[in-house]
Amino acid sequence: MHPQYLNSLSHILDNERIITDISRRRAYATDASFYQLIPALVIKVASIGEMQDVLALSFLHNIPVTFRAAGTSLSGQAITDSVLILLTEHWRNHEILENGQKIRLQPGVVGADANRYLAPYQRKIGPDPASINACKIGGIAANNASGMCCGVAKNTFYTMAEMTIIFADGTALNTGDASSIAAFRTSHKPLLDAIEALAQNVQADAELTTLIQHKYRLKNTTGYSLNALTDYTDPVSVLSHLMVGSEGTLGFIADITYNTVVEHPYKATGLYLFANPTIACQLASTLREYPVDAVELLDQRALNSVAGKPGLPDTFCHNAPTSTALLIETTASDQASLDAHISQLTSLVQQAQPLEAIHFSQDAVLSAQLWAIRKATFPAVGAVRETGTTVIIEDVSFPHDVLDQGVLGLQALFAKYNYTEALIFGHALAGNLHFVFTQAFDTPEQVQRYDDFMRDVAQLVAVDFQGSLKAEHGTGRNMAPFVELEWGKKAFSVMRELKQIIDPTGILNPGVILNEDPDAHIKNLKALPKANDIVDKCIECGFCEPVCPSKDLTFTPRQRIAIWRRIQQLKDRGYLIDAERQELGQLEHDFQYYGIDTCAATGLCAERCPVGINTGDLIRELRGQNVGKFGTTIAKFSSEQFAPLTKTAGTALGLASRISKIIGPTRTNTLGRTLHHSTGRRMPLWFSRYPQPAAPLGTSKSASSQSLVAQTKLELEANHAESKKHTLEVIYFPSCASRTMGPDPLSKEQRSLHEVTQTVLHKAGYTVTIPASVSGLCCGMPFSSKGLSQFATAKGDELLASLQTLSDNGRIPIIFDTSPCKLRLAELGHALPIFEACEFMAQHALDKLDIQPINETVALHITCSSQKMGLSSALQTIAQRCATHVIEPEGIHCCGFAGDKGMTQPELNASALSTLKKQVGSSCSNGYSNSRTCEIGLSEHSGIDYQSLLYLLDRASTAKASA
Repeated sequence: MHPQYLNSLSHILDNERIITDISRRRAYATDASFYQLIPALVIKVASIGEMQDVLALSFLHNIPVTFRAAGTSLSGQAITDSVLILLTEHWRNHEILENGQKIRLQPGVVGADANRYLAPYQRKIGPDPASINACKIGGIAANNASGMCCGVAKNTFYTMAEMTIIFADGTALNTGDASSIAAFRTSHKPLLDAIEALAQNVQADAELTTLIQHKYRLKNTTGYSLNALTDYTDPVSVLSHLMVGSEGTLGFIADITYNTVVEHPYKATGLYLFANPTIACQLASTLREYPVDAVELLDQRALNSVAGKPGLPDTFCHNAPTSTALLIETTASDQASLDAHISQLTSLVQQAQPLEAIHFSQDAVLSAQLWAIRKATFPAVGAVRETGTTVIIEDVSFPHDVLDQGVLGLQALFAKYNYTEALIFGHALAGNLHFVFTQAFDTPEQVQRYDDFMRDVAQLVAVDFQGSLKAEHGTGRNMAPFVELEWGKKAFSVMRELKQIIDPTGILNPGVILNEDPDAHIKNLKALPKANDIVDKCIECGFCEPVCPSKDLTFTPRQRIAIWRRIQQLKDRGYLIDAERQELGQLEHDFQYYGIDTCAATGLCAERCPVGINTGDLIRELRGQNVGKFGTTIAKFSSEQFAPLTKTAGTALGLASRISKIIGPTRTNTLGRTLHHSTGRRMPLWFSRYPQPAAPLGTSKSASSQSLVAQTKLELEANHAESKKHTLEVIYFPSCASRTMGPDPLSKEQRSLHEVTQTVLHKAGYTVTIPASVSGLCCGMPFSSKGLSQFATAKGDELLASLQTLSDNGRIPIIFDTSPCKLRLAELGHALPIFEACEFMAQHALDKLDIQPINETVALHITCSSQKMGLSSALQTIAQRCATHVIEPEGIHCCGFAGDKGMTQPELNASALSTLKKQVGSSCSNGYSNSRTCEIGLSEHSGIDYQSLLYLLDRASTAKASA
């Protein structure tokens, strides 16, 4: 990289946002495509002003740049060997306009979040790509992504109201601001004149205009959006619409305002199987004239790949190879209209004589299952692929009258090239088909096979049937060699002229959309070498990244896997050149912090992963390998002496609390930071929100006027004589965290959690038994998070054995007051009736209490373990019953405290919760969750007290009056 460029860049961005090390450059080399380039430089830009300065500098030095939002693009449009520009968390703002009729979005907003903002208005954005939970608005607009219900009419091109563009020279244009437009008309008059002249020439060419109109009756993202030249006359409007689908090759979309679309509250979904593609596709074509929102096609292989999924009868699977299914959904604004739709559509479907049917249903569970079946087809191929191969999903569109022939033609090509696993699904309403197959690139023969196959696909789709080679995934590098084949010389020359007019020096994402190399689609192919059985199925899609607490700090799960693959690839080679040896040493060194130390390992990534990979499992395994003999000895001692160790921890907390009270919160925080850094971070960070020691079990402080103190004592496991006299019994297991950690010194409520839990249970009429040996028991989570699986399993088994006896072999329900503990035992496997406390209260205790909501705004944090166990609704139910207003801060999925990470790697917790304080503001009185350690970090980074949700339930509830 040019030294003068780097020097000038350092005056625009701080050093932390200029990334030159190989570890992070390689981590960012990965996107969802099967291509890879290593950026020479990665920079993170925080504002429009910075972006203008960076582009102006790059323009001056003729340095190519590539923009990336989420990195979920599939065609290689978000990779580069030059400068990769990423967006910081400051690009995630939104503004609701005109009562939800419009929404202004910055490019860093995740698509699904935009729809969450619009949900109260019963609106949504038009595009609905399958990656909507991970992809960002910048990519959605730049790729003109669509989806299952979007079709053509609701894509970004047709629903965009205005946007702010930054051009290659750093000039900004806000198409919604008259003064910005006027200034641009003056400063860039030659550019606008050239655009206007080109549009007039295209509109005057009847043959070319007819071609463009034909291409955009289909879904089409091959090449530039030439319909901008036929649909608009004002050059500013032409220019803004050319940006849609331009994949970062014409400018940077700094914000975009969408005209939103209606999200109807009433919907019905059905699945029907037909004898062959012709019947199914003819019906799909007919349904275009009727009130349907989605018609998804699945061929028989696609159905077979998801056999056994909930909601899919066996009769849909393993039929004749020609069998083809349609998933149909219709929506309406009211029940009467929906009923009319169902009646009309059912009649049409029956005329096509389905072989099997799941008739239209409004059952939300069934609908979710049917859509899950459809969405599971892509990962189903990924889950069974051979290690070392990649999963490729292609994206084409056919005219409706030949859609069935397109299906049959693709299936014939699968047979010709022996892609026996290849399957087809797609958006039949728009003539858009996806086909998925696995491909190795490790030999010249395999690369040639792929090349020959894709050239035949291009001939079939673009020439034989006049379709689109890319319907919604963008041209990228993948289809750049075939743009001219699809569009013809005349249209292709228009595209080249557009690029020359708007980006004359060619610095914006070179090689994407327009590429002179006829073999660009088979170059820079990404290897997916064997690394570890836990993660070998990863296809590097990036769906995991939005929920990762370290995403803005170090690596994401996708990046951890990519770098670990590279480390293993280098280690497995017999000989390394000097550069490779240096790279391996750097990667191994950096991975300790970026990959291992700052991974929360809570496994929330597995909830988003299409193939269920828990990257935390890999990290825990690596931690276990790093423990060593001394660490193992310490772990063994800790496991065997758990009771005295927890007592010692309580004593230490008491000492820290007394010191904090003497010197005050400010000095405590300063001293804590000093000790943490002066010891090389070996001493955990101490701060004023550290908890005090918990009150001893079996004791209780005075209850509030709203509560009754629970009359509970420690009982031996075998002593059920007293409790059996009562019909309502529970076993209560206070976690080691709640036994050790009381409230922090700044909390208004100073009772320990076990006191509050017993109080609520007593009010609900329960007799509570606590294991007498509780002080030595643990679920094993502290050991598991360190990779000490042997000791984690032993402690968990010990606890389960104790609970088995105490619960009278499962007769009595068991309550855990901390959510990770229940999850840990669930992972070990057992048949005991174990409940997380809020789960139990929501299911069994709320109706036994009189609840008067507290007139306050409270914040709710749903822990990773609660999300993984499906307990979100239980916590939400309690919070909404007990407070008049509940907020769940946006974008915070995992708090990053992760047991003790908030103390040993406090920057992880700080990064994950960086937006929390702003979101809770001054309106929230308290925050609530269900994990004591998480609550420490939440309190520290919000400025309000976070405690167990049971504290709120206790405040809002009283025992029911006797009948």
